[in-house]
Amino acid sequence: MSTGKRLTQYALHFKGIILVALLFLTIAVFTDLAGPFIAKHIIDEYMTLGDLNIQPIVWLLCLYFTLSILTATFRYFMYIQLQKGSNRIVQKLRKDVFGHIQTLPIQYFDTLPAGKIVARVTNDTEAIRNLFVQVLSSFVTSTISIIGVYVALFILNWKMALIAMIMIPVVYIWMITYRKYASKYNDIIRTKIADINAMINESIQGMTIIQAFRREKQMTKEFDEMNEEHYKYERKLLVLDSATSHNLVNTLRLILFTAFIIYFSTQSMNNAEIVSAGTLYAFVDYLTRLFNPITNIVNQFSQLERSLVAGNRVFEVMDLKGEMVSEEKMNRYDGHVIFEDVSFAYKDEEYVLKNLSFEAKRGETVALVGHTGSGKSSIMNLLFRFYDPSKGKIYIDGIDITSLSRQTIREHMGIVLQDPYLFTGTIASNVSLNNPNISIKQVEKALKAVGADRVLRHLENGIDEPVIEKGSTLSSGQRQLISFARALAYDPAILILDEATSNIDTETEEIIQNAMEVLKQGRTTFIIAHRLSTIKNADRILVLEHGEIKEQGTHEQLVAAGGIYEQMYQMQAKSLQV
Repeated sequence: MSTGKRLTQYALHFKGIILVALLFLTIAVFTDLAGPFIAKHIIDEYMTLGDLNIQPIVWLLCLYFTLSILTATFRYFMYIQLQKGSNRIVQKLRKDVFGHIQTLPIQYFDTLPAGKIVARVTNDTEAIRNLFVQVLSSFVTSTISIIGVYVALFILNWKMALIAMIMIPVVYIWMITYRKYASKYNDIIRTKIADINAMINESIQGMTIIQAFRREKQMTKEFDEMNEEHYKYERKLLVLDSATSHNLVNTLRLILFTAFIIYFSTQSMNNAEIVSAGTLYAFVDYLTRLFNPITNIVNQFSQLERSLVAGNRVFEVMDLKGEMVSEEKMNRYDGHVIFEDVSFAYKDEEYVLKNLSFEAKRGETVALVGHTGSGKSSIMNLLFRFYDPSKGKIYIDGIDITSLSRQTIREHMGIVLQDPYLFTGTIASNVSLNNPNISIKQVEKALKAVGADRVLRHLENGIDEPVIEKGSTLSSGQRQLISFARALAYDPAILILDEATSNIDTETEEIIQNAMEVLKQGRTTFIIAHRLSTIKNADRILVLEHGEIKEQGTHEQLVAAGGIYEQMYQMQAKSLQV
C-alpha cells in the first residue's frame, strides 16, 4: 500500500473532524466567490446609469461586507477544525510508531543509532502534520476555489473559460515532473537530518571522551561535512522550488491575460459582442482569483513531497516485524534453568556460543567467568530472550522458554547491568518503574535490603530525590544500588547480575555482597563477574572460552584444578597486591 493511502487511512480515523473543517471551507470559498458577481451587478445595473440609485448600492455593499465577514468566520473555524484533526492524526501516528518500537527485537536497536529513531518519531511525524494542516487545506481550498471560478467564468463567457482550462493540464504535467526530482532530494535531505540527529546524540553522550581525547575539532569537521551534504541537496530543492512557484504561475498568468486582452479587444473591434464594464471587472477579478489557488497548489508541491517522504520513513519503521506485547500472566516459577546443547550466532554461522549444556537449580548461584568475548553476556541475552538460540533448547522448570511470550517469561526475572540506566523522575520511580503493583513500602524495603538507604540517606528528599537523565547527578555506586533495588522490588525468581559490581567502590560492593547472602535465598542467581573475589561463594562457576565451557565447579575445586580459572585468580590476586 502506498504512503498516501496509508496516511489517508489515518485521516479516516478522524474523518468527522476533517469533514466539518472541509464543510466550513466550502462555505467560505463560495461566500468569497460571490463577491465579484455582486460587484458586477452594482457596476452594470447602477453605476453606469446617469442617475445613481444609492439605496440598492448600499444594500448590495452591505451584502458584500456580510459575505466577507462570513468568509473570514468560516475560514477561522475551518482552520481550528483542521488543526484539531491534524494534531489527532499525528498523535495517533506517534502513539502507533512508538508503541511499535517497543515490540521490535533488540537487534534492531543494536544496528540503528538512537538519534535516527528519534528523528522518525519526532521530525518525520511533524512533517506529516504539515501535510494535513498546510497541504490538505491548501489543496482543498484551491480545488474548490478553482471549480467555483471556472463555474463563474463559464457563466460570464464560456469561450474564455475554455481558454483558461489549458492551465489545468499544464499544472498537472509540472506536478508530475516536479515530484520525480523532489522525492529524490527530499529523501536524501531527511536521511541526512536523521544522520545529523544521530551524530549530535552520540556527541552529547560521548562528550567526556571527546574532550578528554581532544577530538573536538575532528567531531566538528565530521559534522560540517555531513551538514554540507545536507545543504547541497537543500539548495537543489530550492532551485527546483523556485522554478515551480512564482516563475511558473507568473508565466501562465501573462499568457492567459494576453489571450484575454486579444479576445476582448477583437470582439470590441468587430462589434460582434458588447461586453459590459461589470463583466470586464468580474472577469478580471475571477482570473486573478484563479491564479491565487493555483499559486497555493504549486507552492505546496515541496511540502507535499517532504510529508510523503517523511511518511514513508515512519512506515518503514512500522513495517519492521515486531512482536505483540503479551499481557499473559504465569505463576512464579521455581527458577530451575537448563541449557541443553545451545549454540548461538548473532550473524550467520559466526557462533559465539557452541554446544553449551549446564544446569542451575532453584536457589543456586551460578557464576560465569571468562575473558572478553568468551560468551558470558550472550548466555544472559538468551536466558532473558533478547535473542533466541540458533540451536538447542533452554528450559525453565521444564518449559521451553521459546514456547512462551518474551514478556511472560521475563515477568519473574530481574537484571542488574554493568552500566545501570536511570530514567528521569525520582529514586522511587526508578525502583518501581511506576508499576502500580509496587508500593512505596516495597520500594523502601528493596532499597533497605540492598543497603542503599545507607548510601542515599544524605540526599535531601530521600527516595523522592529528583533523578535527571541517566542519573548523572548520582555516583556510579548510587546508580548501581538503585538498579539493584529495582530488580529486587519485582521479586524475581531468577536474578541476573551482569558485571554488577565492576563499576562501584569497595565499600558499596561490600554492601551488595552482604545483601546478596540474604537475597539469593530461594532465588536462582546468575553472576557475570570480572572480579573473581566476588564469586567465591557461588554454588557453581562456569569458565568460558570462545563460547565453550572449559571448566566448571566451585571456587575451591577450580583453584585446586590448576587450570584457566586458577591462572585468572592468581593474576587478579597479584594485581591487587601490587
